[in-house]
Amino acid sequence: MATMARRFILGLGFLTVSALAAPPTWYVSPAGNDAWSGTLATANAAKTDGPKASLVAARDASRAQAGTARRIVLGAGRFYMERTLVLDQRDSKLAIEGAGQGKTIVYGGRRLTGWAKVNGKLWSAKLPADLPKWSFRILVVNDAIQDRARLPETGYLEHESTFPVRWMSTAGGGWERKPTMLEYTTMRYKDGDLPAALRIENAEVTVCHMWDESTVGLATHDVTTRTLTFAQRSGHPAGSFNVKRYLVWNTKEGMTRPGQWYLDRVERKVYYWPPDGTDMAKALVVAPLVETLVKIAGQPNQEHVTDVALRDLTLSVTDAPLSPAGFGATKWPGAVGSTYGDHVVVERVEIANAGAWGIKEWAGKELLVKDCQFHHLGGGGVRFGSGARIEGSQIHHIGLVSASAIGIVGGGLKSVIRRNVIHDTPYSGMSVSGTETLI
Repeated sequence: MATMARRFILGLGFLTVSALAAPPTWYVSPAGNDAWSGTLATANAAKTDGPKASLVAARDASRAQAGTARRIVLGAGRFYMERTLVLDQRDSKLAIEGAGQGKTIVYGGRRLTGWAKVNGKLWSAKLPADLPKWSFRILVVNDAIQDRARLPETGYLEHESTFPVRWMSTAGGGWERKPTMLEYTTMRYKDGDLPAALRIENAEVTVCHMWDESTVGLATHDVTTRTLTFAQRSGHPAGSFNVKRYLVWNTKEGMTRPGQWYLDRVERKVYYWPPDGTDMAKALVVAPLVETLVKIAGQPNQEHVTDVALRDLTLSVTDAPLSPAGFGATKWPGAVGSTYGDHVVVERVEIANAGAWGIKEWAGKELLVKDCQFHHLGGGGVRFGSGARIEGSQIHHIGLVSASAIGIVGGGLKSVIRRNVIHDTPYSGMSVSGTETLI
């Protein structure tokens, strides 16, 4: 009996040591090399092994131990990602961690360099030759989002289009009469509101609806009839719900003050009016290449992605889409997106200067967002599903592109939202439904 007891105690000891053992870890550093193993935090003396240079390479290496708890640790510094990091079922039980306190910054784009002075106010930089179709709606300078040139400078213009058709509610089938494609794609503006020389290759229009808006490109501009034809279908016809507001983005004519920029797609140049004191030779200017930095991608009717964690990171610079935003901008993506992901943890993470949402969860459960900051976003803060916990976080200065954006939105079963600070939102701080939700 004593022998059995000793074996039991020894077994407990073994389990305790195993439980406390550090999980397999891969390191990523701005000074790393994707050809290295990633199992060392810094390079060895011979410079033959050390950390990885990219999250994608570290993720690929970590998949050799799929199914076990493991970590990717990013050192202090700035990282530039030109494609979305996609995590699937092979990446369950993976934690991605940074150095914390703003020390690890991951940008979803590329730095723009080679700035030259155009005149007494404007500077310009050429787009790189290896990205011939690069187009973006967000520009970040020295870690601060800048204002895209627009008409009017503030507020909105009013157009003349009408759509006197009754809305039957979404459940009731939408419009009493289905809109034509012409109604979805045209808008007539008032005389004198827009310049005749408006460049349709550059300009984009946000058309406001009742609880949402659509941002679309332009296909034609008929100066005689004062009619804009959209390059994409809007979410609703211009003038629906008797709402007439609109604005035009990315025009040279909209450059009226420091801190503004516009992208000339014909010249393939970015123009920027820096505030006084900005040293453009040293300025860190980043433009986005992705709309989502981290995408947790489970599959319906299959095993979900589970137990992924993001901690102690700053995620910055993602693009805004050119599409209808939907109610509360909920059709737009997140800098962190999760579809069919369960038990996802986002802790002590800052998401800033992003074109759409901070976090967007869909068809998952038990998301935990704790002690995070979401600010200066084109869309909303956090969209959640069932069993979520959102606590101790700050959400502010959102809806910079889609003014219908909401700080926290979601529903489902048994979620908890507590001790969050939400301010500087253009529409609503929270829109929450569901069953047994505690706020």
